[in-house]
Amino acid sequence: MKTIEKLAILADAAKYDASCASSGANKRHSLGTGGIGSTEGMGICHSYTPDGRCVSLLKILLTNFCIYDCAYCVNRVSSNVRRARFAPQEVVRLTLDFYKRNYVEGLFLSSGIIRNSDYTMEQLVEVARSLREDHRFAGYIHLKTIPDASPELLAAAGRHADRLSINVELPTERGLAELAPEKTAGGIRAAMGELRWRIEEGREARKAVRLPASKPPRFAPAGQSTQMIVGADGADDRSILRTSDNLYGNYRLRRVYYSAFSPIPDASSRLPPQAPPLAREHRLYQADWLLRFYGFGVDEIAPPEAGGMLDLDIDPKMAWALRHPDRFPVDVNRAPRELLLRVPGLGARNVARILASRRQGALRVDDLVRLRVPVRRTLPFVSLLDHHPRRQLDDPARLRARLAPPPRQQDLFA
Repeated sequence: MKTIEKLAILADAAKYDASCASSGANKRHSLGTGGIGSTEGMGICHSYTPDGRCVSLLKILLTNFCIYDCAYCVNRVSSNVRRARFAPQEVVRLTLDFYKRNYVEGLFLSSGIIRNSDYTMEQLVEVARSLREDHRFAGYIHLKTIPDASPELLAAAGRHADRLSINVELPTERGLAELAPEKTAGGIRAAMGELRWRIEEGREARKAVRLPASKPPRFAPAGQSTQMIVGADGADDRSILRTSDNLYGNYRLRRVYYSAFSPIPDASSRLPPQAPPLAREHRLYQADWLLRFYGFGVDEIAPPEAGGMLDLDIDPKMAWALRHPDRFPVDVNRAPRELLLRVPGLGARNVARILASRRQGALRVDDLVRLRVPVRRTLPFVSLLDHHPRRQLDDPARLRARLAPPPRQQDLFA
C-alpha cells in the first residue's frame, strides 16, 4: 500500500480522538463555494504548548488494527473497515517532511493495540525517540499512551513527548465494563497515577538543580490529558463532571476532552442509534471551565434536583445564577474577585480589567461597555453607580426567557 493511501486511512481514523481543541466545531466545508477551509478534514489538528502557543500537529494513528473489541470504536477488531499500518520510520519521515514544508509544527500520534500493549507502546516510543535523538526534532510531540504498558515504556515516552494522554474512555466503570470489557478503570487510573508521579518527580528534580547545564531532562512538560466519550452509555452530565473533577484532583490532569459519541458502521445494539446533541459537548466544556478556573463545584453546576443534566439552552453559569437569585445583584465596585467570577458574562479577563479600573474610581455602565463586558447578560446581575437591576431577579423564569437565545428551526434533514 502506498504511503499516501496509508495516510488517508490513518489520518481519517484519528479524527475520532477529540484531544484537539477544534473537536466541538460544526461541520463546514468550502468546496464549491469559492471559499477556503474545512472542519471535516483530517490529518492536522491544533494544540497548545506549555507557554500557550497554538501549534499545528500532524494527527495520525500508527495503525487502525486493534485486538480489542470496544463497542463504540470504529477500529474495533470486529469492525469491517479498511486497515493500514505505518512502520515507525514512515511516521518519522512524514513528520519531518510536513515540518520542513511548514505544514505542521509537531506530531499527535495514537494507535490501535497490536499484539499487546507493550509491543504497541514500544512502536510509539520509537517514533518519538527517533525524532528527538536521530533527527534532533525540537517540535511538539503528543503521544497517546497505552494503559497496560510497562512503567519503563511510560517513562521512555515521557522523556521524548511534550504531552502524554491516556483515554479514560467512558465516565463510569459500569459503562466501561459494558462497552469495553477488555479495558479496566483500575488499569487506566494506575497508568495515570504513574504518569502523575513521574511528572511531579521530574519537576522537583529540575527545581533542585540550580545550574541549567546540570538540570535533568523534562518529563512530559505539558502534562497529561484524557478523553471521555459522551452519550455512548447512560451516564448523565453530573456523573461525567464528577469523574472529571476526580481526575483533575487526584491525577493533576491538564485537560479532559469531551467527545460526543458518533454512530459508527455496523454498530452494536447496545449503542444509541443517534449522536447526542452537539450542544451537550459544548456545555460540558463550559462546565469543565467553571470547575477548573471559576471555583464552582459539581453540585453547583449540576445539582441533583436538575436531573443530572446540564441545561442545553443556556450556559452553566447563567443556569446557576438563575437558580440562586438571592446571591445577586453583585456590587461591581465592591465585590471580591471570587464573587465577580460568578456573574454571568464576566470572564477572568473581564474581572481582571474591572479590578484594575475600579482602583481609579467607581464604575458606571459606560465603563463596562468600554471594558468590553457583554452588558446584556451582565446587567441583570450587578449593581453599579448608575445602575440597579431592581426587581428583575424576582422572576427568574421571565429573566431566563429574555436572556436565552431564541429557538432555531430544526433542520429537516439533520
